[in-house]
Amino acid sequence: MIYFESPCLFGKTRCYIVILILFFWPIPSMESQFHPTMENSEPASSIASATLQKVLNNLAFRSKWSEVNGAMGDLGTYIPIVLALTLAKDLNLGTTLIFTAVYNILTGALYGVPMPVQPMKSIAAVAISSGSSFGIPEIMAAGICTSGVLFLLGVTGLMEMVYRLIPLPVVRGVQLSQGLSFAMTAVKYIKKEQNFSEGKSSGERHWVGLDGLLLALVCAGFIVVVNGAGEENRGGSGDDDDDDDGDNGGGGRRGRLRRLRRIITSLPSAFIVFLLGVVLAILRRPNVVKEMKVGPSTIQIVKISKHAWKEGFINGAIPQLPLSVLNSVIAVCKLSSDLFPAKNCSVTSVSVTVGLMNLVGCWFGAMPCCHGAGGLAGQYKFGGRSGGSVAILGAAKLVLGLVVGSSLAKLLNQFPVGVLGVLLLFAGLELAMACRDMASKEESFVMLLCAAVSLGSSAAIGFVCGIVVYLLLRLRSKDQSSSVA
Repeated sequence: MIYFESPCLFGKTRCYIVILILFFWPIPSMESQFHPTMENSEPASSIASATLQKVLNNLAFRSKWSEVNGAMGDLGTYIPIVLALTLAKDLNLGTTLIFTAVYNILTGALYGVPMPVQPMKSIAAVAISSGSSFGIPEIMAAGICTSGVLFLLGVTGLMEMVYRLIPLPVVRGVQLSQGLSFAMTAVKYIKKEQNFSEGKSSGERHWVGLDGLLLALVCAGFIVVVNGAGEENRGGSGDDDDDDDGDNGGGGRRGRLRRLRRIITSLPSAFIVFLLGVVLAILRRPNVVKEMKVGPSTIQIVKISKHAWKEGFINGAIPQLPLSVLNSVIAVCKLSSDLFPAKNCSVTSVSVTVGLMNLVGCWFGAMPCCHGAGGLAGQYKFGGRSGGSVAILGAAKLVLGLVVGSSLAKLLNQFPVGVLGVLLLFAGLELAMACRDMASKEESFVMLLCAAVSLGSSAAIGFVCGIVVYLLLRLRSKDQSSSVA
């Protein structure tokens, strides 16, 4: 490996900043390059002003506490995988925090929705289960290969074509399988002790304790009381105010109950649960704070051998590509259009941003990342409504990455896994509930078949089965209509 070191904290920070500026400097949109219009003749100052105003609008909070709460909605996926790779494969956690922080901030500013930044799960699963034969060089090679393909699909417009051709029931089937997979993993986190470094469960969880089953159940009940089933309008509605005015005199008690309900439903439930987890992590091992070192991790360029490229592509990129195309691009764009119709998250731009993230970060040892429908659903579930939600999360990661770096793993290793399971459970349920819009029995049949096969085998096989069954049903209905005529 080639090292870039500086003798002080600020020297290392400058190295990070220079690299990030070089690779993330804004580039003109593809539309302006390939479809020149009269807008290109506008003064640069007006274009810069409009761009700045769009960024500010995308990062503007819809509700302060709701956006902060929404930022916690993706941690049930992020923390376990990052922690597992850090413990099992010596992933550079500090570098990963800094690069994913920049990804969060840039995607929040670009899209204006709580677009998540998640680990590439298939690559992580292969790395954890493969022992020493699949190390950091292979992980980074897999991330670069996967992202290179996604980048090419995006810039050539092929991803847009794929998006338009895939039937909605098949997309919903992929979403349903991913949501149920998250939920089942969450239940496993809640019920059983976890050994993330080996990717295995290690026994039943005790009922009482700082990471006990009772704690997880209380946290889950608290989130249900505060968030309900995920209603769009949570607390503070004008109707309640009108009712309170009408209750003056004989309805004082009812008015107080409504005000109490508004206070409860406005609480940042996920944020409170996460803070509780941090406090419990410190209580489980009080010396963990003293053991953490101040300062960012050393920047390292990962040297990837020919063997690492081969292993990374065959064992990492090939299994990851179908999941990235289906869940990280197509499903996340469909879910974004459902939740935020006014926002334009095209499959082209999402595919390109996923590609650029890893074509830069993986060379420096940052964990391969993508977007994901489950993360978007989780952040929406807990109140994320703008790009400011993920920007908050990015700012927090950036501070942690620069201040404590990889030593943060010592604290995360003590975080109650049952609490992470609760956050992941609600994220999975929110994603699965996006599939309730099937209009006919045939569409539901295709969706459920695709989800079942995906859960039993893989998303790629489930996708193929869903497409085949959808086409067979279309041919069958066409034959029936022609015979009737």
